Amino acid sequence: MVQRKVTAIPATINKFTATPVNSRKKRRVAGYARVSTDHEDQVTSYAAQVDYYTNYIKGREDWEFAGIYTDEGISATNIKKRDGFKRMVADALAGKIDLIITKSVSRFARNTVDSLTTIRKLKEHNVECYFEKENIWTFDSKGELLLTIMSSLAQEESRSISENVTWGHRKRFADGKVSFAYSRVLGLEKGPDGNIVVNQEQAKIVKLIFRRFLEGMTPHSIAVELTEMGIKSPGGKDKWNGATVRRMLSNEKYKGDALLQKEFTVDYLQKKTKKNEGEVPQYYVEGNHEAIIEPSVYDLVQVELAKRSKKNEARYSGVSIFSNKIKCAECGSWYGSKVWHSNDKYRRVIYRCNHKFDGNRKCETPHVTEEEIIAAFIKAMNTLITEKDEIIENIHLIRQTVCDVTALEQEQDKLRNEMEIVVELTQSCVAENARTVQNQEDYQKRYDGLVERYEKVKSRYDAIVEAIEEKQAHYEKLGIFIDTLEKHGEPITEFDAGMWGSMVEYITVDKDKKMTVTFKDGSGVEV
Repeated sequence: MVQRKVTAIPATINKFTATPVNSRKKRRVAGYARVSTDHEDQVTSYAAQVDYYTNYIKGREDWEFAGIYTDEGISATNIKKRDGFKRMVADALAGKIDLIITKSVSRFARNTVDSLTTIRKLKEHNVECYFEKENIWTFDSKGELLLTIMSSLAQEESRSISENVTWGHRKRFADGKVSFAYSRVLGLEKGPDGNIVVNQEQAKIVKLIFRRFLEGMTPHSIAVELTEMGIKSPGGKDKWNGATVRRMLSNEKYKGDALLQKEFTVDYLQKKTKKNEGEVPQYYVEGNHEAIIEPSVYDLVQVELAKRSKKNEARYSGVSIFSNKIKCAECGSWYGSKVWHSNDKYRRVIYRCNHKFDGNRKCETPHVTEEEIIAAFIKAMNTLITEKDEIIENIHLIRQTVCDVTALEQEQDKLRNEMEIVVELTQSCVAENARTVQNQEDYQKRYDGLVERYEKVKSRYDAIVEAIEEKQAHYEKLGIFIDTLEKHGEPITEFDAGMWGSMVEYITVDKDKKMTVTFKDGSGVEV
């Protein structure tokens, strides 16, 4: 019988580094340093990490310094914005690094999935990582297990920190302590004492935007004008856009108030934020700081924004201050601007019914010029001024009666209580069906009846809410009308675009070219 003999052949190649076992080739080593904030103490820590690992790597004879990769003021919960980290991984995968050393697992990543995915990818390319604090070498047989545990702990720590920070923010909100990104709000800045103060130069731009809007311009046309004027946007850009102007027009901070928690973080790992649509509480602070825009003017702008954005209404052009302000007495359509002789010295702008030539029968109302519109407005305005005492008295009466919302608010409370009762009945109905055996047809009939009852009450409730908002908006509009009228004791001789925007609802033109100016108080003056 032949005797078996087994001879062991020692490994000559390191399975991790792919180099000869007895190789004296130096390992190319890189360090990674990161701090999550730009606070002064963190900056010191950041510099210390860089200095430490530079000297540490260069002090080893068997190591070759491959550089220090850094991320300053970046969170470790996600690798997307960590440019230094991504560059280091790319260099490692390209064969420029053999070993990466860093302070701890939490410096590397606080996201377990990101941490393990990156480590395994590096491992496949024979790149080892060393976490000094935990003394973990990823090529070690127990390295991945320890790394999984420590990464999970780091992620949990990040979650706990995020919750504590969120709680702190919400506590400050509940206490009415206002803080926001000043760089994104034109006209307001942080004062020496930490309070909000008005930047007077920037405030002029804010006032211009609100004035132009009330004069009839659209957010887009305002943006074009600001760009042409060479004014920087809140973000420091040369070009404005309509969305920026629209946000400014609806920013309550310009009237001295502050709505807190407009957005909230939905994922602490991805740092995703979402517009608050009722998921978490909001806090409204009135009179928090000096106003740039008078509250009454701000409220009027909100009414106008809502009016222009209403569904099923003709698109508001805002080409000029007279857009959507001149109405055809014959068909009820708006007048639009037309340019005659656009390329010669006889160029002029006229306004005529947009549906004048639509269909088989054309409107007989004539066109009007800007000069005629302005003349009609000045004449009608002077009529108001001469009778302003009586008009103002009547408007006060209208505000007290027509704009009174007491009865509507009482009905709103009753409807709200009824909805709560129906919700409780519905919940009881569902719970009872879950507990006891009953005829499902009877149950469905009862359930559908409750749902129908709720929807009916809710529909009425929504109508009441809309009616209250309309009356309150009308109340504010009339208030501004009174203020404007009281300021003018003498007849006007020149056209004022701001007065036109705040006083006139529309002008109606009939077939004989007679014009009736309808003011925002509902009164009409024929001129």
